[in-house]
Amino acid sequence: MGDDGWAFLEQLTLAAIDVGRLDVADQCLQLLSDKFPGSPRVDCLAGIRMEATEPPEVALKYYAELLEADSANAAIWKRRISILRRTGKTDKAVTELSQYLDTFYTDVEGWLELADIYASCNQYEYSLQALTHALLLAPQNPFYVLQAAETAYTAGDLPLSIKMYLTVVDMTDGDDSESLVESTPLGITVRAWYGVKLCARRIAQDSRLATISTSNTPAPKHVDLLDELATERLRVAYSSSGQKGEIAKGREEVFAWVAAP
Repeated sequence: MGDDGWAFLEQLTLAAIDVGRLDVADQCLQLLSDKFPGSPRVDCLAGIRMEATEPPEVALKYYAELLEADSANAAIWKRRISILRRTGKTDKAVTELSQYLDTFYTDVEGWLELADIYASCNQYEYSLQALTHALLLAPQNPFYVLQAAETAYTAGDLPLSIKMYLTVVDMTDGDDSESLVESTPLGITVRAWYGVKLCARRIAQDSRLATISTSNTPAPKHVDLLDELATERLRVAYSSSGQKGEIAKGREEVFAWVAAP
């Protein structure tokens, strides 16, 4: 069996566990163990197989023993954190994930997981801090910027939120050869304009919100103009026709919403 065949067998093991065909998974694991004795990847597969039938404590003990032998095994560490979170041991999951990220700082998915854990506990400022690390590692990803913008909005940091929503627009709205007037917002850009509209509306209702920023982001200027621009962009998005017009479903509701004070 060639290298591709062993990789396929690894994927087949995971698929068999997912669909409950543990007999197939056991056969695949045996073949992999015979071919690659002591392999960290096979050890991880064995742990996943264990999670399917054994109590969480048994799998946690197994992973702890593997980490004691090799603390640099990132896959095992992630599996252990996954079990801790799944079983409701959130504090321990945060502690271990933080330790993991001290070792594997460049793991963007790890920072996103930490942000998600904090957000699930309503600790949005900590969630935003974790997302900041993800943005440092992958600044070109507009979806991470959007997630940070939404988290900042939920945390009540509207100056930072509207700034990041506008960053998403700048990253995704058309290309350099297409002017703003000619472009039609689509997908993530529409969501970002919604965010700009929400922030501008809340600041218009209470101007003090423009000065409340735990990140010390300066208050946005010309909020009224940003509100008008967001309204115009959303109207364009839901007034488009042809292939781009699929987003136009529900336009009456959108028009009523953007027109509301």
